[in-house]
Amino acid sequence: MTDLFDLPFDDDGDHAEDMAVSDSVDDRPRIFTVTALTAEVRLVLETTWADVWVEGEVSNCRVWNTGHVYFSLKDPGAQLRAVMFKSAARSLKFKLEDGLHVLARGRLNVYEPKGEYQIVCSAVEPRGFGARQLALEQLKKRLQADGLLDPARKRPLPALPRKIGVVTSIDGAALRDILKVLGRRYPNAHVVIAPARVQGETAAAEIARALGDIGRIEGVDVVIVGRGGGSIEDLWAFNEEPVARAIARCPVPVISAVGHEVDVTLADLVADLRSPTPSAAAEIVVSAKDEFVARIDRLADRVSAAVRGRLQDGRHRLQRLIGRPAVAGFPARLALRGRHVAELQAGLQRAGHDSVGRRQRVFQTLRLRLESLNLRRSISRIQTRLTQADARLRAAVVRRGHAADGQLRPLAARLDTLSPLAVLGRGYAVCWDAERHTILREAAAVAAGEAVRVTLHRGELQCVVTSRTLPELAAPGTTPGDRDDP
Repeated sequence: MTDLFDLPFDDDGDHAEDMAVSDSVDDRPRIFTVTALTAEVRLVLETTWADVWVEGEVSNCRVWNTGHVYFSLKDPGAQLRAVMFKSAARSLKFKLEDGLHVLARGRLNVYEPKGEYQIVCSAVEPRGFGARQLALEQLKKRLQADGLLDPARKRPLPALPRKIGVVTSIDGAALRDILKVLGRRYPNAHVVIAPARVQGETAAAEIARALGDIGRIEGVDVVIVGRGGGSIEDLWAFNEEPVARAIARCPVPVISAVGHEVDVTLADLVADLRSPTPSAAAEIVVSAKDEFVARIDRLADRVSAAVRGRLQDGRHRLQRLIGRPAVAGFPARLALRGRHVAELQAGLQRAGHDSVGRRQRVFQTLRLRLESLNLRRSISRIQTRLTQADARLRAAVVRRGHAADGQLRPLAARLDTLSPLAVLGRGYAVCWDAERHTILREAAAVAAGEAVRVTLHRGELQCVVTSRTLPELAAPGTTPGDRDDP
């Protein structure tokens, strides 16, 4: 560093001024705009707190029409603004609402227009309560509010269903169990199956669709919906809202048969009747039939006992009647009557056989005669004869036409030679009077100034006579052909 005493005296003042300016520049504070400072804070937050878990109670929760969820996380000492965008909110298994104690995972950033820092949540989980269980409880409350869990809306099962609908997996053991029970207990039942997945992400939608389809089939009296046992995750499709509402919309009673007896789903609560297993559901459907069959059997036994009693009384009375002297020979007379009846029956059978034989012979004779007069063969022969006659007639017509043509051609040639039109064609003409009534053969028949018509080979002329030449006999001193008119 340069010592001040080493500087010339004439430069002391200027150097001191420069040092003062330099010191004032180094001590000046850095000034931020609000936007710049907020951007710096946001950068620090986003780089330092890019992935953080926050525990708190949800408050001021609201869902915008864009699908984004805005809420606050609070505890007794502070609160933090939070937002969950639509893409992340779609994966929630429960509904965010005020008062829930949750764990939120996300990143911190700053909402610059208000200068507030907030957490952008990518996932939210209930604290001390599973997301699925919470979603189930919330759905149960909604269904209760809509009256779907009201016992008063439960419908009784039909006594003897004619057509039974089944909604389950086509490959599952539940369907085989149901069909086995129905085949054994109610073999004449008409079963309609609407297959659907009963496990997986699309299972709820398929079950709801199948329930809607089978409800539109005419004649279905009751529907069994369910599947075999499994874990709570395997049975979760029957806890979904579309399935519960589809069961409530079904126009006929629905029996829910999901899992084992210890498994209870929302489908069991909404259905008109819950069955512990699919096999038990089939048993329930046909239980009324067993009651009817048992009652019919009891009535049949009573009728049989009454008939046996009546028969026994009749036998006793018959024995007493047979023992009386007046009817002692009745069995012998009855036997004779029976023999006579048998002889009459045999004679009647012989007469019937003879009559049938005669009629069969007459029938055979008539059939042979009818076959000899077979109309189809007669028509075929007539058609053949008509075809041959038509061919001969056509040939005769052709021959007559050729002969007439041979006779006509010479006559036409002769007529053509004698035709006045042929003469006109050679340059001659025909002269008519003005009215075309008379052919003029001599010049004396017309006077000068009269109108005449001249027919040529093609067309006609209308002329006025200006002069005429009369033929005269030759006389001494004259020359034939002198003109009569000037």
